[in-house]
Amino acid sequence: MIKTDNISKSFDNLNVLKEIELNIKKGEIVSVTGPSGAGKTTLLQIIGTLLDADKGTILIEDTDITNLNQKKLAKFRNEHIGFVFQFHHLLPEFTAIENICMPAFIKGTDKKSAVKKAIDLLNFLNLSDRAEHKPNEMSGGEQQRVAVARALINNPSVILADEPSGNLDTENKKALHQLFFSLRDKFEQTFVIVTHNNELAHMSDRIIKLEDGKIINGKQSESAEN
Repeated sequence: MIKTDNISKSFDNLNVLKEIELNIKKGEIVSVTGPSGAGKTTLLQIIGTLLDADKGTILIEDTDITNLNQKKLAKFRNEHIGFVFQFHHLLPEFTAIENICMPAFIKGTDKKSAVKKAIDLLNFLNLSDRAEHKPNEMSGGEQQRVAVARALINNPSVILADEPSGNLDTENKKALHQLFFSLRDKFEQTFVIVTHNNELAHMSDRIIKLEDGKIINGKQSESAEN
């Protein structure tokens, strides 16, 4: 599903990633952990085509994304990759359903089909009563679930999440963590999650630990072993 070969990235004289080799299976939930500055977010951005690597190749569903031009890359990102960030980045002037539909409209999906899919996602996420609410009318947990729905609207094969529960209270963190596994079971997406949350990491199928730009551990998580 996702395969990186010799991925390296530097900013000026700082080597952030050093020859990263990864192989992530379809439907796998992988947590990327490590200290601040280890290169976790940089790796996620490179896999998500938001940042170019200095060298190396990335295959996602057998497509070498490092060989795509900017137009094809943007199309691939829109259709195959969903993003969930620590801060939901919802557009404040739009309702929940309008925010969710944005990637579908960019893809060229007609409004009727996009709205139907958005409503289906809101129902699945127990947010049907928030469809016409704007972000400032929703709780933090509700806003993050809307952001998850937005990431799912185009049926992406890969979901990339950067500290997705970092801005939530304990109850909403647990709910979001369980949601990822429910989504994987229902939609068969592959999840790569950057997190400092040990509970989420150990729920995952596998933990990849980065330190000083290198993978120092890629073991199966304790929960997956049991």
